[in-house]
Amino acid sequence: MQADVNSQQQDQPRQRACKVPQSIREYSTERSDASAVVITCSALLREITAISRANGWTHLQTQSISAELHNFPEKIPAAVKQHIDAAKAKGQQVFVAYGDCGTGGLLDAMLEQEGIERIPGAHCYEFFSGGERFSRFHEDELGTFYLTDFLVRHFDRLVIRGLGLDRKPELEPLYFGHYRKLLYIAQSDNDDLKRQAQAAADRLGLEFEYYVGGSGDLGAALETFNRRIAVELK
Repeated sequence: MQADVNSQQQDQPRQRACKVPQSIREYSTERSDASAVVITCSALLREITAISRANGWTHLQTQSISAELHNFPEKIPAAVKQHIDAAKAKGQQVFVAYGDCGTGGLLDAMLEQEGIERIPGAHCYEFFSGGERFSRFHEDELGTFYLTDFLVRHFDRLVIRGLGLDRKPELEPLYFGHYRKLLYIAQSDNDDLKRQAQAAADRLGLEFEYYVGGSGDLGAALETFNRRIAVELK
């Protein structure tokens, strides 16, 4: 999410972790003998699992971190490093499918020390839409609030309740007063999600725009990682 809410949330109750469908959880995480691991935000788990299944990447394990940390980005580097340490202890190759996500360069600094690469981009909106297209989106309208499939599904929990707007609706102008448009960058052509995204825009009083980006640059980044580790593991 785009709103910087770290200083506003000290009195908020602890959020529950995102629920991941059992089929995704089984395919992605229960691979103790996997030779490689992708460490990612739970907001990307569905797409990474779909790409892995489509390509038959049974050697690839996925470890996800709760999307709740987008409201506390200073905690992201430590959470990612914990999974890196566990993967290195098992001798796994590691790739990080995470944007900077508001860490202010701290995530990249940690990854450089660990010798770990990540997908290029500041956040998932960028690599779901593609770097060049996202730059155009950003230049066309600076006051844009972005949603993905995951954020549409969890809008009430992560945005409304996550920012405390259910308890303190007077904070809404503080968080969203500088936004003019809501752009839904969709990973799937799903009419129900599109309607939910439109409702979210109406809820926030924003103009609605829709773009189907699919997996964007995510699939290409994972393919590049798999080609590299195929060479390294020979």
